[in-house]
Amino acid sequence: MQAVIMAGGKGTRLAPLTDHAPKPMMPILDKPILAYVIELLKKHGVTDISVTLGYMANQIIEAFGDGKELGVRLRYSVEKEPLGTAGSVKNAARGFEEDFLVISGDAYTDFDLTDLIEFHKSHGKLATIAATKVENPSEYGVMLLNSAGKVRAFFEKPQAPVGNIVSTGIYVFKKEILKKIPSGFQDFARNVFPKIPGQIYAKVMRGYWSDIGTLLSYYGTNYHVAENVVLASK
Repeated sequence: MQAVIMAGGKGTRLAPLTDHAPKPMMPILDKPILAYVIELLKKHGVTDISVTLGYMANQIIEAFGDGKELGVRLRYSVEKEPLGTAGSVKNAARGFEEDFLVISGDAYTDFDLTDLIEFHKSHGKLATIAATKVENPSEYGVMLLNSAGKVRAFFEKPQAPVGNIVSTGIYVFKKEILKKIPSGFQDFARNVFPKIPGQIYAKVMRGYWSDIGTLLSYYGTNYHVAENVVLASK
């Protein structure tokens, strides 16, 4: 299994923290968010990784290099202009020869990615979305699922309540998905998923996930990780 880490965003809602560093380089305790993402992938046997970059790309390249120190192989796809979620993945995954995983480089999670990958293999469709339940779904892409996990409908940042199961932006795809993504700026939720009805499943994951989209959630994630470190040491 190969992976694309999406790490090109500016993280404008974390300003002024991100005025001089990209969001994936924001520290959680003693290391950048991106380091936790890479370690999670390695834990689940994913070591061939392509990283999409944009804002302050050189900081990330200089910090992580070829990935050897972390026991993985990293290569970089630097975007001169934003390509959207799907456009970035299409660009970064050129040459991939197998199913692959997509994960954000600026969110923190401890999801069981092996469990997600096995679920993807079990249904045999093009796409699998890692989902979670949140208290305020109006900030996310909400999904309605059937009992098998098949996605029946998407609602992007709904203002009226339709459910609390949301996409975390973590995906497993068959490599054939790349043929469904046109060139240029493309977004999965808006441009790609509507074209593949019946081919998308979602699994509600157990564990912690934070998109670290605000200063409050950033500090909250630091507290969560610190608390777990203390508990593990007892």
